Amino acid sequence: MKSKISIVLIGILLVLAVAGCAKKEAPAPAKPSLKVGMVTDAGTIDDKSFNQGTWEGVLKAGTEFKLDTKYLKPSGTTEADYLKEIGNLYDAGYKFVVTPGFKFETSIFQAQSKYADAKFVLIDGSPHAGDYKTMVGPNTVSIFFAEHESGFVAGVAAALQIKTGSFGFIGGMEIPPVQKFNWGFQRGVDYANKNLGTKITMKPENVIYQGSFDNVAAGQQIAASMYDKGVSVIFAAAGGVGVGAINEAKARATAGKTAWIVGVDVDQYAEGIYSGDKSIILTSAMKRIDVAAYDMIKAELNGAFPGGKTLIFDAKNNGVGIPAKNPNLSPEVQAKVAEVFKLMQNGTITVPADQGSFIK
Repeated sequence: MKSKISIVLIGILLVLAVAGCAKKEAPAPAKPSLKVGMVTDAGTIDDKSFNQGTWEGVLKAGTEFKLDTKYLKPSGTTEADYLKEIGNLYDAGYKFVVTPGFKFETSIFQAQSKYADAKFVLIDGSPHAGDYKTMVGPNTVSIFFAEHESGFVAGVAAALQIKTGSFGFIGGMEIPPVQKFNWGFQRGVDYANKNLGTKITMKPENVIYQGSFDNVAAGQQIAASMYDKGVSVIFAAAGGVGVGAINEAKARATAGKTAWIVGVDVDQYAEGIYSGDKSIILTSAMKRIDVAAYDMIKAELNGAFPGGKTLIFDAKNNGVGIPAKNPNLSPEVQAKVAEVFKLMQNGTITVPADQGSFIK
């Protein structure tokens, strides 16, 4: 009897052991891979500016973390156009969506509630219902940049390199980010004139907002007019309009004339190449858009997405500045600009974000 009981107990133990092993060997359910989508603003994905900078950050994260990435270009630039593409991305499983530009503010306001299980990154804007009463949802992060600081550094660099002459500014739409680029640039030139021995003028007639971000022909025409009036450097913060200005400067440089452009948002040196490795891009006033997009994706993967917050990328956190390499700036100029940038980082130099007064 005892032997029968022992045999039964041994059998039960064997069954439990096998079951335990089977349980341990069963693979854990796979964690769903993050699919990251982007909806473009006015212009194309290769606009050498805001869209491209954002997409490059998404692509970098996609490559590094082996993520599925995709962008969609709306047929227009209305709230309905943007919401349609956000919905198309969501329906295809892209539940982390990056949108570049203030035009997405009202569409993200709606999307953050409609797609509550998705995450949204709104660059250069804050969600609102059309009344400008902002509400950053718990699944959204709003990112802004200190464009005035970026413009300031670029203004100092350009003034130091050229030393004397006339500068101009071409803006796209007259909206806060573009205005702050302009105001900061003028303050940078003013600082160089007063403290670093330069003699640069910026006449009111050479500060123009074209009114759009996609009129390439208009940008070229405005740039041509400025160069004809003796302007040697144009800061173009204007998307596709800025591309037109770059095209005009390249044509003039090819003809042996002096024509410089200060690029914007991203390092536009390559876009300004007209012969060999020669470029008409003196330097670029950069917003680390790619870094912002990349950092938010990485934060989501690490379970640290800053939903509900508004972040500022500025000089102190290296969110703005000029490129690390500036072939058209002398080593001496780059060293001096680096000194000025450090003074901005430690608060010795403060660049106001409003219009204020400028050089005449």
